[in-house]
Amino acid sequence: MSIDREARQKVIGALFANALLRWETLVTLMVTAILFIFVQDVSLPFVEWQPWFWLVLGGLAEMVLVASTLTDPEATEQALAEDFEREYDLRNIRNRLSRERLRDAFEYRRNMLKLVDASRAAMRANQRNRITAINDWVAHMYSLANRIDNFENNDLAARDLQQVPRKIAQVKARIASEKHDATRHDLSQQLKLLQRQLVSLEASASIIKRAEIQLESTLSALGTVYAQMSLLGAKDVNSIRGQRLGVEIQDEIDKLQDTIDAMDEVHLHGQNLGFEFNESLYLEKADAIDRAEAESRERLGEASGEAPEDSDILAALNEADRQGESQR
Repeated sequence: MSIDREARQKVIGALFANALLRWETLVTLMVTAILFIFVQDVSLPFVEWQPWFWLVLGGLAEMVLVASTLTDPEATEQALAEDFEREYDLRNIRNRLSRERLRDAFEYRRNMLKLVDASRAAMRANQRNRITAINDWVAHMYSLANRIDNFENNDLAARDLQQVPRKIAQVKARIASEKHDATRHDLSQQLKLLQRQLVSLEASASIIKRAEIQLESTLSALGTVYAQMSLLGAKDVNSIRGQRLGVEIQDEIDKLQDTIDAMDEVHLHGQNLGFEFNESLYLEKADAIDRAEAESRERLGEASGEAPEDSDILAALNEADRQGESQR
């Protein structure tokens, strides 16, 4: 279901409420009440008048009033415009530049709506179809701005981007000085994960810059489309020029969607990498405990010729725990 169709379905309730709150509704109710209370005797041929007839007539008059409101294209478009801007509230966008670009996009959209209202009936329907696509365009811009906010306000990622390079240097230094092959192997695995994490973090920073550039570029394209719509005459509605304008609008929407998909993919990759990193630390700690337990059994067995006591094993396990924490 398109964004415009969803908005039209939601706006029906608002239009109905507006119809009930119009001054004409109040007048209809007052007149109906006065006639019902004070006008009891009405002479009509072949009909015996009943006071409740006034209530029926008043209800019919209100139904006509509501129907005229619901079928008024100007009232519908006005309600749609108000509902659209309520749904995509700029106050929810924290990035200043993104908010300014969206504010300009909304201004272009309002001016396009004015072009539709001022256009002749022959081209008005076609222009409204373009407004539907423009709504989709601006909605994609808003979605992209939201993702920029989410990436920029990820304090953990910002901290990791500073700390991970230092961790990589520290692990490399430990590998160079470590004498035990098993420990050096564990450190090498940790280094690989840290390097993958750094690549993911750098990809996140890069995709934010791409998204900001895309948001600025698509705003310029929206301004160009507005200029073309203002110059489009009635004879151009179904011409190659008009069709090319529709293709340009859809191309911009597709570009925005591609950037949104890329940001979602980078975010998902980062989540999966974090899971793998935590799982690796857990397995690394478990391996260290197993090795410490085996070494403890061998050492204690050689010293006493007997199996080690549980207290000795527990002490060895605690020591392995401390080693695992120091490696993290």
